[in-house]
Amino acid sequence: MTDVQDVRDPELPGLLLTVERDALIPLLRARPDADFALPTAACPGWTVRDVLAHCSAALMRVVERRFEEGVFSPESNDRDIAERAGWTNARVLDELERGMTEAGPVIAGAGGVLDLIALGEWVHAGDVRETFGEPGAYSGAGVTYALTLLARATREKGHLAVHADLDDVDEPLRLGATSGVRTPARFIGDAATLVRMYSGRTVAGASYELVGAEIAELNIFG
Repeated sequence: MTDVQDVRDPELPGLLLTVERDALIPLLRARPDADFALPTAACPGWTVRDVLAHCSAALMRVVERRFEEGVFSPESNDRDIAERAGWTNARVLDELERGMTEAGPVIAGAGGVLDLIALGEWVHAGDVRETFGEPGAYSGAGVTYALTLLARATREKGHLAVHADLDDVDEPLRLGATSGVRTPARFIGDAATLVRMYSGRTVAGASYELVGAEIAELNIFG
């Protein structure tokens, strides 16, 4: 059973962002403008462009260290998207690429409090891929880094302990923190389905087993 190391790897969030950047940005630049207006099922009320504008704004806040009161709240996110309403899609992508490139060192130096932002950005990339019908939603080249961040986040937050046997990852994964009161839950399935559960995305149609927990208990972004 794979345990999260007690020593945080400060470079991991930035590595996840750059791996995702190298895969996602070329994909986005090749899409027609009409695709940016598609609604995203994972983020009701948001188009693909809204998701990308939110992602780019969040990363630039990290790069520029702008963390005013209420930052990353729904209201703050809506303001960030509205501020970019007059931008071209290309400009949004330019900002997103810059953010995915430059945020890593800032996150690394923050001691762990910003690590979850990198994971959230990666999940949103999955939201966009799913909207486009592209392969690799919530998986792909960065999944090992994402799972490591997810496991650490659930442990540090004292989430329900879950032992995950993943179909597409060699080693089992231990998430959450053992309470001594409740028996760890067990998940059997693929990594993308596990990520969906922990990020509040739908798992409709997925093949998996979850014993000892309800899906709603796992969401780390809710």
